[in-house]
Amino acid sequence: MTARMSRYYNGPKSDHFDGERFFDPHGEPPRSRRDLLRWHVDRRRRDGKAKWPTWAPSRYADRPPARVEGAALRISYVGHASILIQTAGVNILLDPVWSKRVSPFRFVGPKRVNDPGIAFADLPPIDVVLVSHAHYDHLDLATLSRLAAAHRPRFITPLGNDTIMRNHDQAIAAEAYDWEDRVNVGAGAVVALVPARHWSARNLSDRNMTPYTRIYLVADSGYGDGRHFRRARERHGPFGLAILPIGAYEPRWFMRDAHMNPAESVRAFIDCGAELALGHHYGTFQLTDEAIDAPLIALAHALSDAGISPERFRTLRPGEVWLL
Repeated sequence: MTARMSRYYNGPKSDHFDGERFFDPHGEPPRSRRDLLRWHVDRRRRDGKAKWPTWAPSRYADRPPARVEGAALRISYVGHASILIQTAGVNILLDPVWSKRVSPFRFVGPKRVNDPGIAFADLPPIDVVLVSHAHYDHLDLATLSRLAAAHRPRFITPLGNDTIMRNHDQAIAAEAYDWEDRVNVGAGAVVALVPARHWSARNLSDRNMTPYTRIYLVADSGYGDGRHFRRARERHGPFGLAILPIGAYEPRWFMRDAHMNPAESVRAFIDCGAELALGHHYGTFQLTDEAIDAPLIALAHALSDAGISPERFRTLRPGEVWLL
């Protein structure tokens, strides 16, 4: 029964779908439940989880304009992986999460330590929402329902995630696409879906039931041998901006196949050939063991080692804005 309930997509087999689950032909399978248990036991034994502050507010709060016209690009960091992009008269939200927790439970699970950088009531009209994959810190059903009711945007997502959304709320107008599909979202803006070294799940039985301007958005990914980043450059570049994850990476033995550390994110930046980069996936929800400021410190060291100016690979606090 559980397996049937967790089946989000039915379609033909392909080089990354075996008829039941999606997979990365060049990646690694998700860590097992035994590995997950080992991580938590080891962490308790060695006190390996850094203590985050209960509350770490940002001094920024953004009230975006209704639209940004022309070639100008306005990026507002909401927090974690949630970002508002405004350009060419189109407003695009990436992996929006306004909930207090990223968890299947209301009272347990990672809790945010700062408010969203944009109050929900201060959002401009949202035209498009991009949802990268099914993990709770990226696909937040409560927020998607709020957006559907208030803005009625298009929801663009990889195959299978649309089932999760519609099962929760039929008003979420989800459109599901496969790797390498291209979607016109208006005013000449096009979304192309590309592979990443990651996996998807909403519970313990549904792993990889969903697969995962020129802006290259990497929501979550391991680095591997870097082929996905080089391939994105070859097929979709050159990129003006890469949005790359830099957090949730310890312990490495458990996380390296699914999340990059800052040094690997710098390598991905070099591989994809982008002119600029924005780091994300840090400082709002404690998902793994590193300290709240560890990604920023490690990123500064990695950029210095690579001879890259920190002005080319920036990080923002929730509510902070980058104008390009």
